[in-house]
Amino acid sequence: MNFKTTVHFDFIKHRNKFFSFSIILTVLGIVSLLVFNLNYGVDFKAGTNMDISVGTKLTQADAKAVLESVGITDVIPTVGGDKGDRVSARFEDVLEQSKVKEIEGAFTAKFGENVSSEVNIVSPDMAQELGKKTILAVLLASVLIMLYVMIRFEWRFALAANIAILYDAFVVVALFSIFRLEVDLPFIAAILTTIGYSINDKIVIFDRVRENLRFGKFKNNEQLADMVNQSLWQTMARNLYTVLAVLIIAVCLFIFGSESIKLFALAKMIGLVSGAYSSICIAAPLWLVLKGKQKPKTAQPAKTTV
Repeated sequence: MNFKTTVHFDFIKHRNKFFSFSIILTVLGIVSLLVFNLNYGVDFKAGTNMDISVGTKLTQADAKAVLESVGITDVIPTVGGDKGDRVSARFEDVLEQSKVKEIEGAFTAKFGENVSSEVNIVSPDMAQELGKKTILAVLLASVLIMLYVMIRFEWRFALAANIAILYDAFVVVALFSIFRLEVDLPFIAAILTTIGYSINDKIVIFDRVRENLRFGKFKNNEQLADMVNQSLWQTMARNLYTVLAVLIIAVCLFIFGSESIKLFALAKMIGLVSGAYSSICIAAPLWLVLKGKQKPKTAQPAKTTV
């Protein structure tokens, strides 16, 4: 089978550079998590979130002044909504009902009777339970994906793919930790969808590698490396078009979306870029490394009959 195609860049030749870059980024992420941890939102720590609609346009300074009038000075509210009439305020403490009523009353006194509010309270036990379930969800998704790839392909493909998708998820977590961005439930949704998109890219590449491997005869590791590089370029256009289509949507959500969805869109953007990178620069070269360590099969002596 003729699988030759035009190679514009030899990814396999530079695989050690990609591995080194990825290891450095992973170490930086681990250090950041150990030193700073994550900037957890209300969903993952005890606290109260209030979304208040005042019915008229206001500024952040107006909202902050109302909160200060009831003795709250350590909270920076955000203003959003289609008309700029919605205030979001997150409190690190679980507010008593009387305090919630006091805040609602202060906004009503300032902006009139059209004020309405939505209050979400997360207890410490609930926050801890959400954290445990989040870790379990990511691990379970990874294990199931690995089992699927092992059944569909073989264990080297599965191991390479799983290492790469865990790297993608960790890159998003690490960058959010380094830049102190808030982690909430939409962030976890972005992580899980990142894993889904990432494994899709890797399956496409591995399917082409398997097809070329089946119909080609490779006498040494150099020929095998050339085949993997050819497979990457044969699937390059398809993978890039898929990633770009979703990336454009994520960018639009980040630019034009409300404040509550911006971090979700940002996590998606990071995950998509990382997924495209890891599919080409980590998963396929890592499979080649594992394949290169495979011991050649020894020829069995022919049986002789007397």
